[in-house]
Amino acid sequence: MKRWIVFLAIIAMVVSITGCGGSKQTAGSNSNEAKTIKIGIDLELSGGVAAFGSSALDGAKLAVKEINAKGGVLGKQLELAIADNASKAEESTRAIQKLISDDKVVAVIGAATSGNTLAASTVAMEKKIPLITPSGTATKVTVDERTGKVKDYIFRTCFIDPFQGTVMGNFAAKDLKAKTAAIYIDSSSDYSKGLAKSFEEQFTKNGGQIVTKESYQQKDTDFKAVLTRIKDKNPDVIYVPGYYEEVGKIIKQGREMGITVPFLGGDGWDAPQMLEIAGNAALNNTFFSNHYSAEDTSPEVQKFVENFKKEYNKVPDGFAVLGYDSVQLIAEAIKNAGSAEPTKIKDALAQIKDFKAVSGTITFNETHDPVKSAVIIEYKDGKQSFKTKVNP
Repeated sequence: MKRWIVFLAIIAMVVSITGCGGSKQTAGSNSNEAKTIKIGIDLELSGGVAAFGSSALDGAKLAVKEINAKGGVLGKQLELAIADNASKAEESTRAIQKLISDDKVVAVIGAATSGNTLAASTVAMEKKIPLITPSGTATKVTVDERTGKVKDYIFRTCFIDPFQGTVMGNFAAKDLKAKTAAIYIDSSSDYSKGLAKSFEEQFTKNGGQIVTKESYQQKDTDFKAVLTRIKDKNPDVIYVPGYYEEVGKIIKQGREMGITVPFLGGDGWDAPQMLEIAGNAALNNTFFSNHYSAEDTSPEVQKFVENFKKEYNKVPDGFAVLGYDSVQLIAEAIKNAGSAEPTKIKDALAQIKDFKAVSGTITFNETHDPVKSAVIIEYKDGKQSFKTKVNP
């Protein structure tokens, strides 16, 4: 009898150990029985640039809904695991760690800004999980600036800073016929400094002159002293490549001081809060580079705008488009790879060519940057108006 008791106890232990081991998953993997493929979201859903992250999340959710309605990918439904990085680099690191370790995602979308993406990319590279940023435009997001090597697990859906800075340098000189420009940058932002550098290079290449360069920092609120110095230089245009919270105040205060020349900027302007902060009248005669325009007549854009308005009852901004396209790119990579294994997703992303996204036809180059067009938007009486499209 004792022998039977011992034998049964051993059997119970073996079953228990096998059961525990069989249910364990490693980071970035989905069990064979899983009915969903988890994609992580590491975005700025609160904090200083919450408008960017919230818009990107809206776009991502719409993409998942549409893909799942068509049967999902590889016979499985996509599922989003969402983490808020609170617009802070250290929180972006914590967010992606949670997504990989706790939620077992196979890929990550985020962050919305370059600095927060850089923080997350270190973890993505270490854990070998593909990350695609919707809107992190700094060149060093995908290329290690110390070694010059491409970060093989890091991709982006947006164009890069040198491209949009160059676009605006050409626009200022050729379309607006500006001969002189002032540059007013956010010295605490790699994004702002990168755009300013490429704008200056292209504007001066076109024969223009930079009459002054000034700087501010995020969370500054009073810009009048610097704007007075800029006004005294009498530039034809003022380039302010920053984020909407400060830029809206800069433009509002500049107009109140009698500055009437065009203000120019980048995709960091693209948020409804710009109108709330600056006011409709102040934004007249301002222009910025962006990833798409809702007025673009292409079938992909018009279908997306219609579906987005039906889902959210508002017109999508550029960040919503990039969030949407980021999910579509990951789904395409999983489909092409025939697998939701992170390394295979990474390899398939690198091979994407001529993918028709809403923000343009995407082919990833050797540095994991999409070769695609940019658009220039003009504010007119409180509305964004499509000005022109610029091809790479």
